Amino acid sequence: MQPKPNIEQLLSSDNINNSIIELDNYICALCDWGDDLDALTYPQRVFHFNQELEREVNNGGFEQYFENSSGMYANDTITTLELVGANTTANILRSAIDFFPDKQVPIDQDERVEMVSTMDESVAERWEELDQQFFNYEDNLNSLNMEFVRKHKEDF
Repeated sequence: MQPKPNIEQLLSSDNINNSIIELDNYICALCDWGDDLDALTYPQRVFHFNQELEREVNNGGFEQYFENSSGMYANDTITTLELVGANTTANILRSAIDFFPDKQVPIDQDERVEMVSTMDESVAERWEELDQQFFNYEDNLNSLNMEFVRKHKEDF
């Protein structure tokens, strides 16, 4: 088990990116990389969902996000983004979700992967456009997530 980070030290660090990475690594280890979300407090879960989105989209776009296990929490992640004040990012995610039937991303990964693989090419093109919007970082996700941690530091 990864040792619990010093939250005060992370919050006061000048290197917010390293603080995010250290806290994210701790939370991922705590919940067995998403397999045991019950091990997390609600604020930790908020942070985890937001980091999962950022990690997956930065690595392979919305297509990868939806195909991987993190995609099962896509609908919840809209809420967690809004909780930290990342409303533009929440709207980008909402637009990406809109291509699923009834605007609901299936929880079952096999069902999601099948759905994504059978979507029209225009969906992949639109997701690529949304990837680019995401990469503009109109919401400073690192700062917003760390401010959320600051407000809920007793839960971290």
